[in-house]
Amino acid sequence: MKNNIYVSVSTDPIKEYQKVVEYAKSLQGKADLIHCDVKDGIFVSSKNFDAGLTRNINQNCLTMLDVHLMCKEPLKMIDDYLKAGANIVTVHYEAFEDKNDIVLALDKIKSAKALAGLAINPETEIKDIKMFLHDFDVILVLGVEPGASGQKFIASALDKIKLLDQIREKNDFKYKIEVDGGVSIDNSQELISAGADILVSGSFIFKAQNKESAINSLKKDK
Repeated sequence: MKNNIYVSVSTDPIKEYQKVVEYAKSLQGKADLIHCDVKDGIFVSSKNFDAGLTRNINQNCLTMLDVHLMCKEPLKMIDDYLKAGANIVTVHYEAFEDKNDIVLALDKIKSAKALAGLAINPETEIKDIKMFLHDFDVILVLGVEPGASGQKFIASALDKIKLLDQIREKNDFKYKIEVDGGVSIDNSQELISAGADILVSGSFIFKAQNKESAINSLKKDK
């Protein structure tokens, strides 16, 4: 098994503001990252908390914040989340009508010394983002349709992870491969073997009685 596998625990299963902060605090020293899912009600049907919540988490928790903008106009939102303390800001390829604006988003994130992520929905192919791969720090593969926690993993995402790993090795690119949606003990080792470096887990961790054991179980061979 390769080293340096990270688990980014999603806030998505929790719907109450203060409970999200409490949950993040309880995961300090256990989770590698806190995955802050941001939904605007346009890019995805549901809507949740704003940058104020990310700031509150940052003020109460030392864990790195992995902000995932499932939003229609990410360029207008990036600065707010950077100021709130995001360590990684990930934008969606599909959110940009003009794909040249992806470079603007990248520059905005990098200029703040944060890590820049590019996410793709299940219907988007790797060839569509190939021109951007050498610039981004994180490539986030969605294993489910964005917007709702607890969905079953879409098997085709595994092929995308494998292809991203092959491209990375062939070109000596440095991006980390992150996978979000449907991640559990049932598929974590397969995802790691395919090339994933960061596993985002929401429901699996949230439902576990022992959160630290659940986090560690995703990284280890069965």
